Amino acid sequence: MNINLLIDNLTNPALLFFFLGIIAVILKSDLEIPPNSSKFISLYLLFSIGFNGGQELAHSDLGMEIALSLLFGIFLALIVPLYTFFILKKRLGVFNAGAIAAAYGSISAVTFVTAVSFLEIQKIDFGGHMVAVMALMEAPAIIVGVLLMSVYNRDKEASIDCGNMIKHSMTNGSVLLILGSLVIGFLAGEKQAEGIMPFTSDIFKGFLAVFLLDMGIVSGKKLSSFWENGWFPFLFAIVVPFINGVIVAIISGFVTQSDGNRLLFTVLGASASYIAVPAAMKMAAPKANPGLYIPMALAVTFPFNITLGLPLYLQIIRAF
Repeated sequence: MNINLLIDNLTNPALLFFFLGIIAVILKSDLEIPPNSSKFISLYLLFSIGFNGGQELAHSDLGMEIALSLLFGIFLALIVPLYTFFILKKRLGVFNAGAIAAAYGSISAVTFVTAVSFLEIQKIDFGGHMVAVMALMEAPAIIVGVLLMSVYNRDKEASIDCGNMIKHSMTNGSVLLILGSLVIGFLAGEKQAEGIMPFTSDIFKGFLAVFLLDMGIVSGKKLSSFWENGWFPFLFAIVVPFINGVIVAIISGFVTQSDGNRLLFTVLGASASYIAVPAAMKMAAPKANPGLYIPMALAVTFPFNITLGLPLYLQIIRAF
C-alpha cells in the first residue's frame, strides 16, 4: 500500500474526529451530540450528496455505462446477502443470519459520503449517477434478507409480514431523501443551484466531521458489549467486507474505467448498513439480536473501511 496515501487518509480531520469520539468513550467523557442534532446532520449529508449527484448527473451523458452501473449495483445488493446468509446461519441462527446478511448486502450512506470526501481530497473525479446506485442498493438487500428468514424460519409464531417489510424498505426515509434530492438536483437549473451552493457544498466537510465525531461516540459504546459474542462476528465483520471490496474493486473495471466510480462501487460492496437495516429488522425480525448486527456494521466494518479500506481499495483498483 502507498504509505503516503494511508497517512493522508488517517490525517483527514473528519476521520480524526471519529477517533476523538472513540477516545471520549474510553475516557468516560460526557461528550455527546444531541440526538436531534445528529439526525439533522445525517439528513443534511444525504440531502447534500443527493443534490450534488443530481447536478452532476444533469451534466452527464445518460449512456450505457450509467445503465450498467445501476444494474451492477442492484446485482451486488442481491448476491451479497444470499451467500453471507448461509455462512452465518449455522453459527448464529436464522434470524441473526438474515439481519446480518441484509446489513452487509445493503449500504452505509455515511461510508459512501466519507469515500466522496476522500476522492475530493485525492482530486479524483466520479459520476453523479453513483448516488443513484447507492440509493437503489439499500432496499433489495433488506428484501432478500427478509425473504431468506421467511423461507428458513421454522418458528411459526415468529412469522414475517413480507408485504409490509417490502413497503417499509422502499419508503425508508433515507432512501426517499437521497432519491428525492437526486431528482431535484437533476431538475434544478444551474443558476438556481448556485444560489444554495454555500449550503450544499461549502459546509459539507464541517458537518461530516461533526457527524463522524458522533459516529465515533456511538461506535465506542457499541464495541464494549460486542465481545460477548466471541471472535466469529468480529472476524466476519472485517474479512467478508474486505473480500467483497477486493472482488468488486477488480470486476468493476468491466463496468466503468473511472477510478472514482470503481472506488465508490467498492465501498458500496464492502460497507454495511447500520441505519436503514436496524430500523427495518426491528419490525421484521424482533428475534434478531441488534447487539450483534449493529456493532458488526458500525463498530467494526465502518471504521475498517474509512481508515484502511479506502486507500487499500484504491491501490487495488489502480493495480487492475
